[in-house]
Amino acid sequence: MDISSLPKDEAHGAVYRRADGRRDDPIRILADAGVTHARLKVWVNPADGYNNKRHILPLAKRLRRAGIGIWVDFHYSDTWADPSHQTKPAAWADLDVAGLTRAVYDHTADVLGALRRQGTPADLVQIGNEINGGLLWPTGKNWGDDAGGWGNLTTFLKAGLNAAHDTTPRIRTLLHIASGGDNGTSRWWYDNVVADGVDFDVIAQSYYPFWHGTPDAAAANLADLATRYDKPVLIAETAYPFTLQSEDATNDIMYDPSQLTPGYPATPAGQSAWLRTVADLMANVPGGKGLGYCYWEGVWTYRPGDGWDPTDPTSGNAWENLALFDFRDRALPGLKTLGGYRG
Repeated sequence: MDISSLPKDEAHGAVYRRADGRRDDPIRILADAGVTHARLKVWVNPADGYNNKRHILPLAKRLRRAGIGIWVDFHYSDTWADPSHQTKPAAWADLDVAGLTRAVYDHTADVLGALRRQGTPADLVQIGNEINGGLLWPTGKNWGDDAGGWGNLTTFLKAGLNAAHDTTPRIRTLLHIASGGDNGTSRWWYDNVVADGVDFDVIAQSYYPFWHGTPDAAAANLADLATRYDKPVLIAETAYPFTLQSEDATNDIMYDPSQLTPGYPATPAGQSAWLRTVADLMANVPGGKGLGYCYWEGVWTYRPGDGWDPTDPTSGNAWENLALFDFRDRALPGLKTLGGYRG
């Protein structure tokens, strides 16, 4: 599960409860539910001071004590990186290709090396987040008139991958795009990086049904990718609402019944059923190559001050109805469903 928001959430007063209402350490709740890995995003110099090396180091110690593996998600930005946004860190804005390559290597090695030195080496690492269009735009952009091109992108990917292996030899490396149900885009992207000699371990996809197509489309895509590239596949992000109600004044990402997948109501049971479907998708990948799936930000409950915008403390939370804890802070049935999957 991605738990990147946890330090900021806790700092603003968030509490977490077991399904029966008993308050407990959220990481212990996750471990007891069977969650095997926690995904932690890393920004370079975020305005609010969260999601950086300073905060993931103590969080990694908590995870290791609970027996949960550590998955590091490098965004190579000071803020959110996704298919529509891949903004260079401000400190890197004027660097040329060689300078950016060095910066990617050094930043990756710095964070992973610090994790290893404190006795919590990362188990998984992804070089970039939802990088369909590349990273470090425009220099590492792989489409459009202003694009630096595939050559720059793969140079940056290789730098990050080299840093990962140099600091943490046993780490598994992921390349992550957001095309869970789109085989054409997936082939285009992975064909290009493989052709340029980028050596990585795992194909990672985001798969949200309200953006990325039907379960059948995702199943076909994952099966094709696992076979075409002879690599394990992983759903790096998925989520589903347990309600269409909101806990704050911010418009939620999921708010309208038309956004729902038929057969999966916006209820705790519907959320849990969706996760069983995702687990089945992974279990049915040919050759046993379905590595698993990750729920995105299952602990991001609403607290004033813990909003989405690192530059604006008044920003709200558009995700609280997609968390795996309800508006009374109690663990939802979907958490147990998530923890029950074994790839």
